[in-house]
Amino acid sequence: MEQTQILLPVMALIGWTLLVILLIPYRRFRAGFAGKITPDDFKFGESSRVPGEALIPNRHYMNLLEAPLLFYVLCVIMFVSHRVDSTALTLAWLYVGTRLLHSLIHLGYNHVLHRLAVFATSTALLTILWGRLALQLL
Repeated sequence: MEQTQILLPVMALIGWTLLVILLIPYRRFRAGFAGKITPDDFKFGESSRVPGEALIPNRHYMNLLEAPLLFYVLCVIMFVSHRVDSTALTLAWLYVGTRLLHSLIHLGYNHVLHRLAVFATSTALLTILWGRLALQLL
């Protein structure tokens, strides 16, 4: 298997993260133009006046920089150690798919239990990927 294929799900998740970052100013400007917030509401982070629709993209962006960091490191280790196989690649794409679904739920209708189920699934996939790699390297 071509080892560089593991970089495709990495690039997909990075691309998605960059798209999500664009929602932050979009939603903030929209709230600002609607008179719901002012620039001072962001002077020390986000004030309590910032409405949820303007808060969620920023929170979700931070979420895309947390657990996925472990995914990025994992994929680089698999790449440099030549441990990429079809199972790892499939699991990596499933991880990316669950992260995208998690984003759509969080940024869309935001049902907490649905979001939790998808997040737990993505975490399980990431754990399986790390476990497989650990066993291969032992």
